[in-house]
Amino acid sequence: MTMDYVRLGRTGLKVSRLCLGCMTYGEPQRGTHEWTLPEEASRPLIRQAIESGINFFDTANIYSDGTSEEFLGRAIRDFARREEVVIATKLNSAMRKDPNAQGLSRKAVMTEIDHSLRRLGTDYVDLYQIHRFDYTTPIEETMEALHDVVKAGKARYIGASSMYAYQFAKALHVADMNGWTRFASMQNHYNLLYREEEREMMRLCAEEGIGVIPWSPLARGRLTRDFDETTFRTQTDKFGQLLHKSLGDADRRVVDAVASVAAARGVPRAQVALAWVAQKSPVTAPIIGASKASHLDDAVAALSLKLTADEIAALEAPYVPHAVAGFS
Repeated sequence: MTMDYVRLGRTGLKVSRLCLGCMTYGEPQRGTHEWTLPEEASRPLIRQAIESGINFFDTANIYSDGTSEEFLGRAIRDFARREEVVIATKLNSAMRKDPNAQGLSRKAVMTEIDHSLRRLGTDYVDLYQIHRFDYTTPIEETMEALHDVVKAGKARYIGASSMYAYQFAKALHVADMNGWTRFASMQNHYNLLYREEEREMMRLCAEEGIGVIPWSPLARGRLTRDFDETTFRTQTDKFGQLLHKSLGDADRRVVDAVASVAAARGVPRAQVALAWVAQKSPVTAPIIGASKASHLDDAVAALSLKLTADEIAALEAPYVPHAVAGFS
């Protein structure tokens, strides 16, 4: 299929309808992700994504202690033209052990953008995102620092990730009141097993013209296999275990519904789960992870899978409210 490109929120930036999340790529011995792929295994997948028309890539300074940024930067230099791709990265988590090593202070923002640019091997990132909300720094300080990063030419746009809707609304208000750069995107936790973002954040983004780029659209693979099936990642992914520690019978029924729709359509479950996210308003581009070539094939194919109203209703019917997860 031919990849479609859409505007990121109200900006003029055109991004592919899929974003390749690069947390999967990084030295397994660095950081807390034992399941990541080393560089020689990562490069063919990044190249495949580019050849399939994906122009949007998301990483973070904290992923595998910065090696994810390094892998992505080298792959982009070898397989694409810098001006033709959209690189997004994030900051907030501690990269060192000193008192100013984490958070969203002016010092942290100015320090971490330079470190990310060095690792990525580029003069600018297209989208610079705050990975989580920082309760210890005034939002005014953070927004002004991010504005200055944009004005210095080190980032083209800024974005945010999982937080409460009131926090995001406050950040947008502070930017508007001071004439600073406002957030163009929200990267939030959203999939068939976790739909709490529909209560406020998705509506706020639609109202404010914010691009939505959900992370974990397949619930870390849980929507692609039987409910009780485990993998090396589920056994070692501590953050994923926290996200899904309260899964119950209703969640099992959601997983079963995905399997049922997929069987009726004759497609892999991943295509059904991702198609559901991609069809939701105001989603711009789900962030997909890919550790195999087939993962990318399924993701691209999912964009052509148009679920019917009855199928969507069957997928959504078993859902029950969940405790907030993914904000820290």
